[in-house]
Amino acid sequence: MVDWTPDLTRSDKPRYLAIAEAIAEDIGNGRLAAGDRLPPQRQLAARLAMDFTTVARGYVEAQRRGLVASRVGQGTFVKAPAQARRAVPELVDLSMNLPPEPEDPALIARMRAALVEVGGDLVSLLRYQGFGGSRSDKAAAALWLARRGLTPGFERLFVVPGAHSALLGILNVVARPGDVVLTEALTYPGIRAIAAQLGIRLLGLAMDGDGIVPAAFADACEKFRPKALCLNPVLHNPTTLTVPQARRVELVAIARQHGVAIIEDDAYGFVPAAPPPPFAALAPELSWHVAGLSKCIGAGLRIAYVVAPDARSGWPFAAALRAASVMASPLTAAIATRWIEDGTADAILRFVRTEASARQRLAAQILAPGSYRADPLSFNLWLELPAPWTRSAFAGHMQATGIGIAASDVFAADGHPPEAVRICLGGPQSRGAIRSALEFMAHALEKPPELSTSVL
Repeated sequence: MVDWTPDLTRSDKPRYLAIAEAIAEDIGNGRLAAGDRLPPQRQLAARLAMDFTTVARGYVEAQRRGLVASRVGQGTFVKAPAQARRAVPELVDLSMNLPPEPEDPALIARMRAALVEVGGDLVSLLRYQGFGGSRSDKAAAALWLARRGLTPGFERLFVVPGAHSALLGILNVVARPGDVVLTEALTYPGIRAIAAQLGIRLLGLAMDGDGIVPAAFADACEKFRPKALCLNPVLHNPTTLTVPQARRVELVAIARQHGVAIIEDDAYGFVPAAPPPPFAALAPELSWHVAGLSKCIGAGLRIAYVVAPDARSGWPFAAALRAASVMASPLTAAIATRWIEDGTADAILRFVRTEASARQRLAAQILAPGSYRADPLSFNLWLELPAPWTRSAFAGHMQATGIGIAASDVFAADGHPPEAVRICLGGPQSRGAIRSALEFMAHALEKPPELSTSVL
């Protein structure tokens, strides 16, 4: 570690910017060389008689400028000049709930090999195809769904362009403008956007640690005669809870009593090794099951598998989605099929589980126990903020430092969001970037917002 203390006396800029500029200046004059390890943030803060938050923000700013790189468990190091010139400052974006991205060369090579194989039939894959997927794509979908205990006939199974499109098509079938659809009090933002577009009234239900409270569901059925209950029951976005089987049985009994359809957005259902059985296995006659590949394989794949309650229900669904999107891309469907058939999808899924678990352990090392909600395999944390922090103040404070998070407003079905934020740990962000961001957050949470912001 280099014995480096910046001279900030010549700068009238905010002190975090002065730190980043001092790093740049000392790289330029040779005081700092490529590979030098900067002093730990807390050590430098003590040396400068400065708040840790300010030093942390200065290091983040230097990283945004491509001057330094953070390595997990090792520290912050000066980059080579060529690296610094190539680097483009970017937000440490922890706002999107994505699976971790594979880095293992062998796995990436295996993924690419499928592209070559699929390319052997490239011309036919550029043609229009019938809606719902080819027979081979449906066979792969059935193989994938079987691990969730689902064995639908092909007449009930559809290959569609992503879960969002699937939800749009299903809601077009089960509800009309003005109808009520129930969901969790905190729900996937996409379902809010779809409901608003279709003129559907979305009503959020009270939740506890096991999901939707059955009494709240029963009461809403009596009062509002809803057309459907839309759920994200495994690694719920954003709270990370998984609805246990006993609660699922209770909710199914109420849905059957009142004739309410169940729309099961099983986005994360393949991430845990042994999740509870899906609603579509408990009540197939009521359930629409949506198994997207975005959260367990990759968001850009844009393929989802939909199981309709019966063949008759599938007809208007196919018509609605065909009008909106024509078909799923045959090329991306073929890639998904190849990966499922040759085991590459399983290899990606194993990586996702391993890396998600490692990132959750990293968060547990930094954030205070009991201060947030998470699952060992979830891609995010749900942080209920201590007073006097508010969601807008905390999200704004992070944004000003170059850290993107999602305030609870986007998830609140009833327009009454709690003072909470979602912090995502997946996507392209490195463990080093995540560690730096979480350390900054942990320090900010130790102080009231007026003290944390006054030094910036």
